[in-house]
Amino acid sequence: MVNKRIKSLVLAMILVMSVAFANSSLIFAQENNELVIVHINDTHARVRSSMDNDGNLTGVGFDRITTYRNELLKSNPNVLLLDAGDTIHGQPIATLSQGESIVRLLNLMEIDAFVPGNHDFNYGFDRLKELERMMNFPVIAANVADTSGNLVFEPYIIKEMEGFKVGIFGLATPETAWKTNPTNVESVRFTDIVEGARSSVEALKAEGVDVIIALSHLGLYEGDYTSDIVINAVDGIDVLVDGHSHTTLEEGLMINDTLVVSRGEYDKAFGVVTVKLQDGAVTEKTAMLIKAADALDIEQDGEVLALLTDIEADVQEVLNQVIGSSAVELDGARENVRTGESNLGQLLTDSMKSASGAEIAITNGGGIRASIPAGEITKNHIVTSFPFGNYLVTKNIKGSDIVAALEVGSAGYPDQLGAFSHVSGLTYNIAPNLPAGSRVTDVMVGSSPIDMDREYLVVTNDFMAAGGDGYVMFKDQPVVNEFAAMDEVLINYIQSLGQVQGTMTPRITFNDVEATQPEVEEPVVTPAPTLPSRPYVAPSTVNYVVAEDSTIFEIANQLEQPWQYIIVLNPEIVSTMSEIKAGQVLKVPSN
Repeated sequence: MVNKRIKSLVLAMILVMSVAFANSSLIFAQENNELVIVHINDTHARVRSSMDNDGNLTGVGFDRITTYRNELLKSNPNVLLLDAGDTIHGQPIATLSQGESIVRLLNLMEIDAFVPGNHDFNYGFDRLKELERMMNFPVIAANVADTSGNLVFEPYIIKEMEGFKVGIFGLATPETAWKTNPTNVESVRFTDIVEGARSSVEALKAEGVDVIIALSHLGLYEGDYTSDIVINAVDGIDVLVDGHSHTTLEEGLMINDTLVVSRGEYDKAFGVVTVKLQDGAVTEKTAMLIKAADALDIEQDGEVLALLTDIEADVQEVLNQVIGSSAVELDGARENVRTGESNLGQLLTDSMKSASGAEIAITNGGGIRASIPAGEITKNHIVTSFPFGNYLVTKNIKGSDIVAALEVGSAGYPDQLGAFSHVSGLTYNIAPNLPAGSRVTDVMVGSSPIDMDREYLVVTNDFMAAGGDGYVMFKDQPVVNEFAAMDEVLINYIQSLGQVQGTMTPRITFNDVEATQPEVEEPVVTPAPTLPSRPYVAPSTVNYVVAEDSTIFEIANQLEQPWQYIIVLNPEIVSTMSEIKAGQVLKVPSN
């Protein structure tokens, strides 16, 4: 009998220890006065756990997040799983099914609420509504309306927990109007974020909820539509789960009485918030991140893994589809694309320039990972050559900064360098005999010498646009527009060509020179901004009557204001730069 009791005790201890994941600080509530929020944001379709060559976990994955949430539910029924957007686009597993595969995974995870990020509109608003009908969870946004002013998603939901009620409202970034292709959102308008928050909080308080959560794809620190602006203008928000700026908040951030949380980006971590209540009032709020490195001992959920396997099989079938052909091999060999241009690099940058309407395209050789053989080209060839899921970003870049960027790309020559610049729309010479930082000469944009003081519309990938690979001169320039993933853009371009000829006219030459080089402005690198405390101030506007043949761009230049502001201030009239008519009255900034 004693031995049996000992064995039973040991077995019970093993069962308890099996869910006490190493370094994860798993939270178990002992009473029904504690709410636990598991949250994700800006996944960009990074859904599977991943490891490096040393066996270290580098991506948590939806499988481990599901296990973690399910273990919490065994001890506490008051658990929510929230998604702050930019989830259903970004990797081939998502884009090849236009988001449906990710929705299937989110359904299995039993997400409680989702706010759409700007990239979730990348397949177009109609497709997002189709995906919503496939979702077993609500899409919420209190500031997205149709052209008649009617909200197109539920503004908020109320969750009946055991012992209390939770209200959750959503806010989508108005920057979506120019951070996706404008045709994707021409039938919707992004309305005032503060008014959306205020009306939601008032409605939820009237419903008698005990906890109010904002699920926000607005971001922090930069811009005119950020979460800190909302919090400084609207009282009563207990927790704000944020996305969009990819901000990593290890233990959250208190702004006034609101706890702001954001887990960073991709699958590097997930967030956990604990809210304690007493007599219907919030008494304590804490936050933490569980990083990939600390999640290895969390088991992978079997159902999610099985679904991932099925989806990947479907993806493979799609990847085998032929999209065109090439008359020659398209060179993506590492030793070639990191030391010079190639026909594959030229094809890619030409596709980027064509899709974005930019004057110049620049991408890094390190983003090209494999060659494509002559003959039929499949989607799998493209995904293999460009596996990172980067998307296109346009920015207005000064000529001197473009030259500085080309200097970054040429700095390692003749050694291999992932930053090596592949271009379209310009030509230049690299003088290997000159020191790094002063090698670039004879830069031509089209048929004209580059104007060091003029701004050019440049398209690059999101990694470089954020300053990656040393392209720091791009980092602080405002985004003009965002476009689809690079693999999508290249697939569409090849399909339009039918057959790729693969001929290469040199855009980069390598010649020693002795001439004195023009001065290139050093890029200014500023430290990351600290969070300002900004009270919300409604923008002051005046009326502007549209003249014959005017465009939004011309009006913005005349007023010395960003053209995006005019779009956002007039959601009932205009969502793209081409919609205005003579005689219409627009609201424009008064200063």
